Amino acid sequence: MRILLLGSGGREHALAWKMLQSEKCTKLFVAPGNAGTAGIATNVAISPTDLGEIKKFVIEEKIEMVVVGPEDPLVIGIQDFFMEDDYLKKIPVIGPSKEGAMLEGSKEFAKEFLIRHRIPTAAYHSFTKETVEKGHHFLETLKAPYVLKADGLAAGKGVLIIHDLEEAKVELTNMLVHEKFGPASSKVVIEEFLDGIELSCFVLTDGKNYKILPTAKDYKRIGEGDTGLNTGGMGAVSPVPFASAALLEKIEHRIVKPTIDGLHQDGIFYKGFVFIGLINVDNDPYVIEYNVRMGDPETEVVIPRLKTDLVSLFHAVSNETLDQIDLEIDPRTAATIMVVSGGYPEAFDKGKVISGLETITDSLVFHAGTKSENEQILSNGGRVLAVTSFGDDFQEAVKKSYQNIEKLHFDKMYFRKDIGFDLF
Repeated sequence: MRILLLGSGGREHALAWKMLQSEKCTKLFVAPGNAGTAGIATNVAISPTDLGEIKKFVIEEKIEMVVVGPEDPLVIGIQDFFMEDDYLKKIPVIGPSKEGAMLEGSKEFAKEFLIRHRIPTAAYHSFTKETVEKGHHFLETLKAPYVLKADGLAAGKGVLIIHDLEEAKVELTNMLVHEKFGPASSKVVIEEFLDGIELSCFVLTDGKNYKILPTAKDYKRIGEGDTGLNTGGMGAVSPVPFASAALLEKIEHRIVKPTIDGLHQDGIFYKGFVFIGLINVDNDPYVIEYNVRMGDPETEVVIPRLKTDLVSLFHAVSNETLDQIDLEIDPRTAATIMVVSGGYPEAFDKGKVISGLETITDSLVFHAGTKSENEQILSNGGRVLAVTSFGDDFQEAVKKSYQNIEKLHFDKMYFRKDIGFDLF
C-alpha cells in the first residue's frame, strides 16, 4: 500500500516509524516531514493544508491511503475534500470530517457536544467582544482560579488559568478585544476550574467501533514544577501510574462510549483518532478537551507501546471492521522527554547543528523540528527532538531518556529535568 502521511513533527516521525514496520506499507511519503522522516521515508515539499497540491500528488503517485497527523488539515475539511471528489473518494483518509474536527476547532462546539450527550465536564459559558462585560460579571460568580479558553485553534497555547479576579478580567479583554490569540480568541469559553490530576485517553474509531489505546500523561509548561508558559508539550509517560482499572472502566463507560455513540447519533462522519484530555477529580473522570488527532508528545510514548500492526488498524478504520482486530500493547512503561530550542515557546533561534544522535543507545529519537542541510541535522523549530525509552516502570524509562539526552547537544538546547517526578 502506498501511503501519504501529512505533518512534520515528532508525532509524524513516530507514526511513520510504526507504519513502516507493517508489511502492508510498500511506500511511505511524508508531507512535508523533517530530517527524521527523511531518513526512513520519502519527504515531499507540500503543506498539509494545500489540498490542491495534495490531490495532484495523490493522483500522480497512486496513493492508496492518506493519514492526517496535525489538526489544521482536518479543521479545514480534508476529509470532505476527498469525499466530494470523484477520483479521491475511493482513497481512505484517516481523520474526521470537517464537522467532526470542530470538536477541536471550537471549544464551544465541544462543550455543547459534551453537555448534549451528558458526558462529565466543567460548567461553562462563552463570550465575544460584544459581551465582554457579561464575561467580567460571570467571572465574579466563580471561585479562583479562573479558566479562559480561546475558542479556536491556538497551537495548544490558548488556555489561561489565572488566580486573580482582576487579572482574569484583563486577560479576557486582551483575548476578546485585543485579539491576544488572533482569530482563535474572537470567542472565549470561561470554565469552572476542576481540581485534580490530568491524563490523556486516546481512541481510534471507524465511526461505529472503537479501540482504546494506552493512556498517557503529558507536561505542558516550559518550566520545572509545571511553571511558566504553556508549550506544545515537554514530555510524557505511558501508561499513567494512577489510572487504576476502576478509573479506566469509568473513562470507557462514562466518556469514551458516549463520545463515539454521540458522534454517530449526531450524524457526524468520524474515522480516525479521538484524543480526550481528562482530569481525575477524586477518582471521577471529567473531559477537559477533545483533540481530533493524536497528541504530541503523547504519540511518541503511546505508539511505541503498540504491538498491533498500525496500517492494519488504519485499514480496519477505513472499512469499519475495527471490531475484528485485537489490540496488543507492550506492558512496559514508555517515557518521552522533549528537547527544545532555548527561548521556546517565545522567540528562539533555528539552524543550530545537532550532534550526538549517532551515540544514542537503548532509546528512540523522534525528530520534531529538524531539517537536513549539507549532511548535517539542524534545529528547525521550538520543539526539536523527542527521546523515548522503555522501562519496567516509569522511573527506569525516564532515567534512560535523561541518560541519552546527555549525549545530545546543540546551542541553547533546553529540556525539563523533572518529567514524571510528580508521579514518584
